[in-house]
Amino acid sequence: MKKVILSLVAVCFLAACATDPYTGESKVSKTAWGTGIGTAVGAGVGALIGGEKGALIGAGIGGVTGAATGGYMDIQARKLREKLTGTGVQVARDGDNVRLIMPNSITFNTNEATLKTSANNVLDSVALVANEYDKTRLQIVGYTDSTGNDKINQPLSERRAAAVANYLALRKVAGSRISSYGAGAANPIASNATAEGRAQNRRVEIMLINAQ
Repeated sequence: MKKVILSLVAVCFLAACATDPYTGESKVSKTAWGTGIGTAVGAGVGALIGGEKGALIGAGIGGVTGAATGGYMDIQARKLREKLTGTGVQVARDGDNVRLIMPNSITFNTNEATLKTSANNVLDSVALVANEYDKTRLQIVGYTDSTGNDKINQPLSERRAAAVANYLALRKVAGSRISSYGAGAANPIASNATAEGRAQNRRVEIMLINAQ
């Protein structure tokens, strides 16, 4: 029985190994992990209920469920990469979630919280995907560099995050799915000792969270 379950999981993982078209790295996709985990759980439950035959049936059901969970976010990440290519927005997987990093060069002028017109197409694309996959929550966080002090940076980061949230709401993304807050100069992604690093730290991030 143990051999049957392990073989089922191994087949699922091996079949789903592929080369990431964005990094060139050979790896198992999130869908594959979901499939393998679902297969293992399903097979285990099935085995308890109906022996080897039950394990096979349970593995099939569990595998489909796991693939659906992982694939839901994989598809969103792929669509967002396609739509945001060349915009300067970074699209990355963060565990089961999808993380968008939007630099200020796209979104806001220095010390301002009014969206640039250049942000419209980017956020329109985000809203389009978010509305298609309505089981996803959007957490929006504004960041600044370390120039100035918290009394300036914190409210500025909050207003910027709110501006992005409001724009998405105007594009019919349900407000109940959106949350926003400012983090000021916290969590830098580059050194604040250089102009280039500070420019990277001035950003808004959107985390698309799997809420299934």
